[in-house]
Amino acid sequence: MSRFLRLLVMATLTLTLAACGNSGLFKNRTGKKVEYDPRSPEEKVQGKGSFFDLFRNADDPNVTIGVNKYIWNATLDVLSFLPVEAADPFSGVIVMGWGSPSGSGRAYRATVYIQDPALDARSLRVALISRSGPAPKDTVRAIEDAILTRARQMRIADGKL
Repeated sequence: MSRFLRLLVMATLTLTLAACGNSGLFKNRTGKKVEYDPRSPEEKVQGKGSFFDLFRNADDPNVTIGVNKYIWNATLDVLSFLPVEAADPFSGVIVMGWGSPSGSGRAYRATVYIQDPALDARSLRVALISRSGPAPKDTVRAIEDAILTRARQMRIADGKL
């Protein structure tokens, strides 16, 4: 009898503990599994949470600017002979109108795309056209190099290196 009683108690405890467990995943109305978050909606909005929330990547992509400020400012500095038609720091696009560098009779128009917050050549794309068509690749490369050089100078002058 005692053996049966011990087996019954162990089975009851096992089933009780198994019912307490939770994988943390639930299905919503669309059938997709979602992770359970015990915080109330008010706590989520007010920023109250646990210590581990500090280590989550919770940056809102609609608020976070993903461009390098040195490349942005260097672009405006190097291409200051071109008027700015549109600039969007959230997408990293600067559209510039027609203009001529001093000492040159050739007019250019540029669109600059800064696609990464890193200060390197992969972050910068320059599209340059003249009145006769696309600008030579050497000219585009020279402008990209000038922008990156000026950005590095600005970073060093800022004291962050």
